[in-house]
Amino acid sequence: MSSREKILAAVLENQPSKSPLPDMSAFKGATEGIVEKYMETFISIGGSVFKGASADDIKQLIQENFDTSKRIITTLPELADPIELLSPTVDPHTFQDVELAVIKAHLAVAENGAVWLTEQVMGQRIIPYICQHLAVVVEVKDIVPTLHEAYGLIGEGQYGFGAFIGGPSKTADIEQALVLGAHGPISMTVFIMQ
Repeated sequence: MSSREKILAAVLENQPSKSPLPDMSAFKGATEGIVEKYMETFISIGGSVFKGASADDIKQLIQENFDTSKRIITTLPELADPIELLSPTVDPHTFQDVELAVIKAHLAVAENGAVWLTEQVMGQRIIPYICQHLAVVVEVKDIVPTLHEAYGLIGEGQYGFGAFIGGPSKTADIEQALVLGAHGPISMTVFIMQ
């Protein structure tokens, strides 16, 4: 057995016992007006949001708000016509020209505007980061008031990769000038479905 294998075996043998998570009920937020709160927060961080959208509404909004002459992909079969349906088996290096990616979120958080995405809904990990514009579909029932409640829902989930994404990519590191699309999508849109 190599030194590396001995060290890893020792680490595995000496894991602390599991302990229950603390009671987070004190951090529950109000659900009244949660959709409006989410929309207000998401817009304040630079995103665009459309409420009450069906699959046909989303197709129409894409036609009206994005350059459909460029490559648009989705992981949602109900949007696959006329949008390209993403195959998780395609080489990720072929996504360098994606103008818009449309994927569904597991949940959204009203207090900070973020959406929770795992590799399962991304199709491929690179999709929400390499596209020029990101659009995410979330159902009203999947909007939670606080990040504490979001972690309560995802804490023991089975996923290999996941991320909270909150609005378009942005930075203000240089002379405090806000730049959108600095290291990811230039814009982010959320479609809230009933």
